[in-house]
Amino acid sequence: MQYRQLGNTGLSVSVIGLGGEWLERHNAEEVKAVVDACRAYGVNILDCFMSEPGVRSNLGNAIRGEREKWIIEGHIGAVWQDGRYVRTRNVEEAKVAFADLLERFHTDYVDLGMIHFVDREDDWQAVLEGGLMDYVVELKKSGAVRHVGLSTHSPGIARKAVEHGVVEVLLFSINPGYDLLPSEENVGLSDENAPLLRGMDAERAELYRLCAERGVGINVMKCFGGGRLLDAARSPFGVALTPVQCIHYCLTRPAVGSVMIGFDSAEQVPDSMAYLTADEEEKDYAATLAASPRETYYGHCTYCGHCQPCPVGMDIAMVNKLLDLATAQTAVPATVREHYAALEVKASACLGCGKCETRCPFHVRVTERMKTAATLFGA
Repeated sequence: MQYRQLGNTGLSVSVIGLGGEWLERHNAEEVKAVVDACRAYGVNILDCFMSEPGVRSNLGNAIRGEREKWIIEGHIGAVWQDGRYVRTRNVEEAKVAFADLLERFHTDYVDLGMIHFVDREDDWQAVLEGGLMDYVVELKKSGAVRHVGLSTHSPGIARKAVEHGVVEVLLFSINPGYDLLPSEENVGLSDENAPLLRGMDAERAELYRLCAERGVGINVMKCFGGGRLLDAARSPFGVALTPVQCIHYCLTRPAVGSVMIGFDSAEQVPDSMAYLTADEEEKDYAATLAASPRETYYGHCTYCGHCQPCPVGMDIAMVNKLLDLATAQTAVPATVREHYAALEVKASACLGCGKCETRCPFHVRVTERMKTAATLFGA
């Protein structure tokens, strides 16, 4: 494993980390298998944004007895209410959820206390003015949080967090689909990072530079874009990248410490760990993208779950995933139909309220997609 200093935190993080979001659908044995597989490669950082009690317990039990070997990135503001994930800015609710996280991880601190999922200006102001930022600062003073972080998909909010001065680490969505502009809009840059940043969205390029200047570390989410970048049929570029190429892209951005990969099974771990022994040709993403049309990534679901909670209890991310799998082929595979049939709440139950769309970081037209899914699957 390769390790990097994470900004000015003093923490040395593995360049590939474990993002836990896919583990919510797995039992304790399967979660432990993923954790053990990662640890065998030298992974030393894991992210737990999930508030679901079962996955917290499964992860906590999987690392029990080895707490000192793991850097835990735990989120503050993700809570479990009425059997579902909810994002909150209520300090009292956040306190209960954070205490639950510590208990289930069998620890009295997290290394990185991440203010959870702030993508809008009004939400950023709510964090500052409603007491949540003050609460996290107090957690740092008490030692329950060693370093203050924030997760966001918005470069504008990320910059505000960096300039605020308290945030030491960002959990930020990075991949070529988010970063790159159409070739005719290449950005002229003159500093030493220019070869890495040319062709990037100027706001994102400036964010990476600012983080490097101020010693704010970046851990990466959405490296594979919810798997889209690995599939030519679904990639915004029309070509498939490999896990190695995607990881290398992220690790060549300024200030990046670790790329957090959401493994769905232990069998997937070696595909990403191949980065550690890959040669330059295998890492080269530029050659693959050079002849491809560069399109915006926005409007495409990455199955992150931030659209929840749904008032009818639908697993929106899973419906979107099955819809994408179904429409990527000329005929809907029987296995996809079976998975859809097993869903407790089908797309036809969608109320069209649009609340999910206000939460979506990528501006997905969820209600339209639910209508499409209901028609395609007949329910």
